[in-house]
Amino acid sequence: MIRLLALDLDGTLMDDDMVIRSHRVRQAVTAAQERGVLVTLATGRMFDFAVPFAQELGISAPLICYQGGMIQTPGSGVPLYRATMDPALMRQVLALQVRHGWHLILYADDYAFIAEQRYPETFYQDMVGERVVLVDDLDAVLDQHAPDKFIIFVDPDESERVGAELQRQFDGQMEIARSHARIVEGNPLGVSKGDALRRLAAHLGVAQGAVMAVGDQDNDATMIAWAGLGVAMGNGSPAVKAIADWVAPPLAEDGAAVAIERFVLSAPLPTSS
Repeated sequence: MIRLLALDLDGTLMDDDMVIRSHRVRQAVTAAQERGVLVTLATGRMFDFAVPFAQELGISAPLICYQGGMIQTPGSGVPLYRATMDPALMRQVLALQVRHGWHLILYADDYAFIAEQRYPETFYQDMVGERVVLVDDLDAVLDQHAPDKFIIFVDPDESERVGAELQRQFDGQMEIARSHARIVEGNPLGVSKGDALRRLAAHLGVAQGAVMAVGDQDNDATMIAWAGLGVAMGNGSPAVKAIADWVAPPLAEDGAAVAIERFVLSAPLPTSS
């Protein structure tokens, strides 16, 4: 029986409009929690961005944010777990992005810092969140803030090339992931949604076999592989579908709700002894 359910946000619960539109999904998440299932969001986004969605869904369990680099309970100011990047390594990344002209966003202490604004403010609000800070020098940010991760906005046809360049330069020093058609990102070494889900399950006393994870992109692969039941969305990447135990319908067809109904809500309720 599933006791812990981890749900990705983008492409799993919501589209690019950043709204959970499906009433069926909201009903399924509510029904799962009413059965005693612990539900968490597992996202690459910052904690402050994820909290309103957790509140909308009535989720009170700790959230997995920054691709697994942070586990924190809504309403708490102290993370249960946080991994940060080596500032010296981050400075190397910043030097590389200057040479290539990449548009890099530096996440640090739950803010997103940018050194130039290439898109309208609404773009950053949708893609990053409200806590975007324009600064003159990203290097100077590292003098006062611990870096959580970085993302680089790319054209979709450039994501593979940028990801490969980062991998070539920093292999074995950080985790490189493509979490969106327009995003390549770097995270602290060893950080992943799978590792964070393992940590959270242990914290909550839930066995691996009683964990279900649902996601759609390559950055979800580690948690889908680790969970006792891994579900890929029908709109998911080929890599995620290949390792999933089951492939749900796509987002447009309420795939996350279908998965919850099939594997959580259809299971018999535990009997009291």
